Amino acid sequence: MPALDGTTTMLVGRAEELQRLDSVIGGLGQDGVPAVIDIVSDAGMGKSRLLSEFCARARRRGLTVLRGRATEYERHTPFQTFTDAFADADRAFLDSEAVPEAAAPVLRGADGARTATPGADHRDRFGLYRAVADVLTGLGERGGLVMALDDLHWADPASLELLDHLIRHPVRGRVLLVVARRERQTPHSLAAALTRGVDTAAVLPMALRPLPETESIEALAPDLPPADAKEIYASSEGNPLWLLSLLHAYRHGTPSRGTTVRTPGDTVSGVPSGLGALLLDELTALTAAQRRTVEAVAVLGDHATPAMLGLTAGLPTAEELDDCVDALARRDLLRRASDGRWTLRHPLLRALVYENTAASRRTGIHRGAADELARAGAPAAERAHHIERSLTGWDPAAAAVLSEAAAQFAHTAPATAAHLLDVVLRLMPDTPVFAQRRGELTLARARALGVGGSLRESRDLLHTLISRSEPDGTSLRGDAIALCAMMERHLGHSPEAIALLQRELVRRPGPEPRQAVSLGLALGMAALNTVSYPDVRDDIERTLAVARTHGDLMGETGTLALAALGEAYEGRTAAAREFADAAAALADGLTDPDLTGPCESLVWLAWAEALLERYSDAERHAERGLDIARRSGQVHVLPHLLSSRAFVHLNTCRLPSALESAEEAESVARAVGSSDLLAFTLCFKSLILLLRSPFGDTTALTTAEEAVAAAGASDHWWASLARCVLGHTAFVSGDPHRAQDTILQAGGPELLGLQPSTRPGQLDTLVGTALALGDAEQAARWAARAGAEADRIGLHGQRAAALRAEAALAQHRGDSRAAARLFERAAQAYAPSGATLWEAYSLLLASVQAQAAGDRPGALAMWERGRRIADGGGARLLSDLAALVRPETEEASHVPTELDQLTAREGEIAELVAEGLSNQAIATKLYLSRRTVETHLSAIYRKTSVSSRSALAGLMTRAALGRRA
Repeated sequence: MPALDGTTTMLVGRAEELQRLDSVIGGLGQDGVPAVIDIVSDAGMGKSRLLSEFCARARRRGLTVLRGRATEYERHTPFQTFTDAFADADRAFLDSEAVPEAAAPVLRGADGARTATPGADHRDRFGLYRAVADVLTGLGERGGLVMALDDLHWADPASLELLDHLIRHPVRGRVLLVVARRERQTPHSLAAALTRGVDTAAVLPMALRPLPETESIEALAPDLPPADAKEIYASSEGNPLWLLSLLHAYRHGTPSRGTTVRTPGDTVSGVPSGLGALLLDELTALTAAQRRTVEAVAVLGDHATPAMLGLTAGLPTAEELDDCVDALARRDLLRRASDGRWTLRHPLLRALVYENTAASRRTGIHRGAADELARAGAPAAERAHHIERSLTGWDPAAAAVLSEAAAQFAHTAPATAAHLLDVVLRLMPDTPVFAQRRGELTLARARALGVGGSLRESRDLLHTLISRSEPDGTSLRGDAIALCAMMERHLGHSPEAIALLQRELVRRPGPEPRQAVSLGLALGMAALNTVSYPDVRDDIERTLAVARTHGDLMGETGTLALAALGEAYEGRTAAAREFADAAAALADGLTDPDLTGPCESLVWLAWAEALLERYSDAERHAERGLDIARRSGQVHVLPHLLSSRAFVHLNTCRLPSALESAEEAESVARAVGSSDLLAFTLCFKSLILLLRSPFGDTTALTTAEEAVAAAGASDHWWASLARCVLGHTAFVSGDPHRAQDTILQAGGPELLGLQPSTRPGQLDTLVGTALALGDAEQAARWAARAGAEADRIGLHGQRAAALRAEAALAQHRGDSRAAARLFERAAQAYAPSGATLWEAYSLLLASVQAQAAGDRPGALAMWERGRRIADGGGARLLSDLAALVRPETEEASHVPTELDQLTAREGEIAELVAEGLSNQAIATKLYLSRRTVETHLSAIYRKTSVSSRSALAGLMTRAALGRRA
């Protein structure tokens, strides 16, 4: 009998798909080759069979192949899909020092907690994702790697989030992920991640079509009368599983002429009822013992080992079990995996058997499995699945195991933790005896939901908890209110958070001192978001007094740090410095465990120091905060700390590392699910991309537009920041109208909606837009305003921005000497703080004006330093600018003869590179493929002996100048 899923039969009708897959394998690791292939179709269309053939071909070409499968009844087993795949990996490599311990929860599943190195901590799930990527990279370095993940529509939330990370950050080297799923059952999050991957060319979509009629009949039904074969094919609609099922029924005497698989109504698992009847019909010939064995395998899932079957199948002797298993294997109902586990032939068959097993029988098998795992010393995380499915009512012992498992999953798989706690809460009696425990578990569930990105569900749960708690000063109520305020902030509801916190702080009896400090800090943070810090300045002073009165050093540190950030934001530099000095002195004297609770203290301190242009201190405190946050699992602070580090690295001209931090911050923000937080992180990513990319690249502009879209119509701080970043990016992209309109929309006519501490910088951009639009009078007014604001703030960087604005006016008037002097003074102003990026930018502008004023030596000296900083820091935009404005020397300009070697097409492409166009833009303009453009560029670099786009642009510019001389 042929296997109904076709895995042991010939592959029919998939030549085109295999050719595309082979093509990807051939170019694996090269630019432009996708890192993920997405195979999608309805159930039974042959995804698994195609995967099997592709994996076999990959092995024949010397690649390592790992294959995992998501399963329908283990959707709350974290990372189950990836763990299943890593079971095929070389154990010697996985156990070597080359594999980071942080990857253990994925490599070893729930058992990873039991076998982890003592002292190892797995609380940073994003660090876990990076560790898994490192493992994949290591495996790929051994000749290439294919990881095939089947039935992804059933994947657990943790696996989906890990896959999303790998799509956003493709693994380096010769590594390919191949995923297969059913389109109609695919979770929205997975579909969205794969769609984004298609947009970025990281994912290659591949939809399976019905099998061709003639080829199918010739291959699978050559022995049937042609009329019957055609009728059966028509009934199957070209679906391989349906076709094989109908053929099996026909050959075994079941009437099939006129039978249609797609009958009205589906089974619970989504299997068409007609197909389900055909598959279940095969089980009617089984003995009672064989049927019990099949049911046990279906229920046990990943735990269907020979030993576990012996305990749960309900057979009296091992010999009888062996006989049943052998008979079922001969029928191809059971198959043995490489690790010795038994599985049913096809996931659809497992689903049908599971659904049609009596509920009491299912419960008994799950309970037996849970008991056996407990006797074997398995951790709660491994037992949780079977315990959950064996529950029929309240069971304190089972609830304790599920709660323990939820605690183990809280940081790496928060969605699973929230699910397990929900199971406990639904079964827990709603009586006064359990009131305190119910409140604690509800708070834990709300926290897990928030960490996992279900912000609204978390907020709603907290509202219920708060309304039911007594206002008696209990810490549970205070913790719930503080967490609820955080959820409201992440949802963009900071005014609601402020109202909630203020009402709690003024009620009588008031919260106990520790809670009062916590709520006061939450109030200050919410006020910062709404640009209303002055309104809560008195509240922050009272919070500081409470912390000091009660000897709360951690609370005092946090309050001082928040006050420093609030005053820095408002441009009150002297006060901000005083608070920052005091906060830093306390923080530096506290141990990491002391700072673990109020970890946000280091967020506020790092950002305050960054705004005060104390970049080394800001980086030091951000790094410490990141280390503490990762080890303690405080995901909500990671985007803020990563963004502060990115901001510092941007200003100090370390663009590659700045972009790495910004992209990690973005990933966490997307996982948290906060639009405001996403807008915030995208702002910094956009600025970094602007400086990191060549002229003409639109990635930064697109990212800034997404930041504004994420912020929506809000008038909060992050929304105005997003609009200002979009305005600046639009100005650099050559659209002064849009730039001016966007910045004015963010700040209003008087710019009072903008962060006071950054107004001089925004005014500098507005001066440029006004001059570009021919409004010199408005430019002069804005330049004067920039100078006044900078003098009030008293920071070097803001003063430098005001000087650049003055220089732009002098340049507009044709006073090159004055413009050069002002640009140079701006560069010198940046030097004390170490803001070398903006120093380089100002020097390059000064060089142009010095050259125009006849100061060639000065121009060359400033140009050399500016170019050196830009090249060393990866500031591609400034490197390209340097290539375009290189000062002429005393010697006669030399026309490069290397360009004479270029073909007409190569010369055309070189000209477009000099204009700042990206490879994709050049391809579009010339109607070529991107690969063709890259091939031409390789030839151009070889012929001209240059190694970068900026160097080529400089060569083209010098050639043009030489021709004009």
